Amino acid sequence: MSERGGAGGSRRRRTGSRSSGQGGGGPGAAEEEARDAAAGPDVGAGGDSPASAPDKDLRCHRLQDSLFSSDSGFSNYRGILNWCVVMLVLSNARLFLENLIKYGILVDPIQVVSLFLKDPYSWPAPCLLIVANVFTVAAFQVEKHLAVGALTEQAGLLLHVANLAIILCFPAAVALLVESITPVGSLLALMMYTILFLKLFSYRDVNLWCRQHRARAKAAPAGRKSSGATTLHTVNYPDNLTYRDLYYFIFAPTLCYELNFPRSPRIRKRFLLRRLLEMLFFTQLLVGLIQQWMVPTIQNSMKPFKDMDYSRIIERLLKLAVPNHFIWLIFFYWLFHSCLNTVGELMQFGDREFYRDWWNAESVTYFWQNWNIPVHKWCLRHFYKPLLRRGSSKWMARTGVFLASAFFHEYLVSIPLRMFRLWAFTAMMAQVPLAWFVGRFLQGNYGNAAVWLTLIIGQPVAVLMYVHDYYVLNYEASAAGS
Repeated sequence: MSERGGAGGSRRRRTGSRSSGQGGGGPGAAEEEARDAAAGPDVGAGGDSPASAPDKDLRCHRLQDSLFSSDSGFSNYRGILNWCVVMLVLSNARLFLENLIKYGILVDPIQVVSLFLKDPYSWPAPCLLIVANVFTVAAFQVEKHLAVGALTEQAGLLLHVANLAIILCFPAAVALLVESITPVGSLLALMMYTILFLKLFSYRDVNLWCRQHRARAKAAPAGRKSSGATTLHTVNYPDNLTYRDLYYFIFAPTLCYELNFPRSPRIRKRFLLRRLLEMLFFTQLLVGLIQQWMVPTIQNSMKPFKDMDYSRIIERLLKLAVPNHFIWLIFFYWLFHSCLNTVGELMQFGDREFYRDWWNAESVTYFWQNWNIPVHKWCLRHFYKPLLRRGSSKWMARTGVFLASAFFHEYLVSIPLRMFRLWAFTAMMAQVPLAWFVGRFLQGNYGNAAVWLTLIIGQPVAVLMYVHDYYVLNYEASAAGS
């Protein structure tokens, strides 16, 4: 009898758990009555005999867990999530109102122009973008000569290495030597040249693999040659070596070259219009938030840094963390969803996986593998796997990827600011021990919280370090000189 009573209690507990997940009160009362009727006669206090009908009418308790207990099976926390959103909106509305009362309206669209243009008669950044075509054509001509055998592989490799080295060095020299280029203009030019470097690196690798495959096919027996039938409308090497094919790849939202990209059947006009409106709206929002929210906070952080007031430095760091992280999230959506989908739709580029669910990352490694898919695919295809094929261990290959990423992060920050502090390089290389620590000691929700914490706190630290050094180098030095 006790076993039957226990089974009945377990059955009622499971039934109560399922129903409690659907909500309570109101219509739930009728559901509860129907559930009690369907559960059969209650078990007495001792679990030995069914309760009588009058006793059943007097009972209002049954065996069940509290909703917040893990055994209850309850999972509908939609109301709590809505509460979090409401509290987030209210708290940020208070900060926004406080900012307006303290500083007034600081948004100035005219000031944005000065970030890109210092001298109206000198446009070095747009000129750099035009000159980039020279390096694109050079890479194309090298591949054309390699395809017909006019160059040896060693000579082609030497020319490609020289071309890629100049792609990185030439804009850096212009950014450091030309006084009329602004830090923002220099940053945009260097970003475009970095993307061009990665694309032409991939272009060279894929064409090399095609030549190696062609050589193996020629050396294969006749029976094996005929086994590979070509698909209709498929481009084969060296038919892909055209300016049309190369420039499609240059403008496509990917860093990895293919002879036959997946293509969408048509341009969806409504989808394209939505993405364009998002780009316009979020561009204005980013500019407004930076001018109104971030710049005053950064300016007010200089005195605590100068006085080495550590409590005030921490306070300013935490105050900067909120707008910085908010702006970073908006920038992510603007770039990886709005901008890249706009370009992909215009070019009918079929592969739109520009990001994955990095927000669910429970490890640092998972975050870096999923937040920027174009870069991740390039690193995996042209850096990580080649290192493994050459005999490197997975740990060494992964460290090499972070080392290359650290170099480009420092390249894109130090050269536009014209100062070398290695904060970005150090921050990226610190991801290696951080990834090991989080993966070994923090699992599940704790790992996800650690990833979010590094994103929210780590970026403002780097921003304040660079802004402080830039302020000391450019403003305090000039004030002391005058």
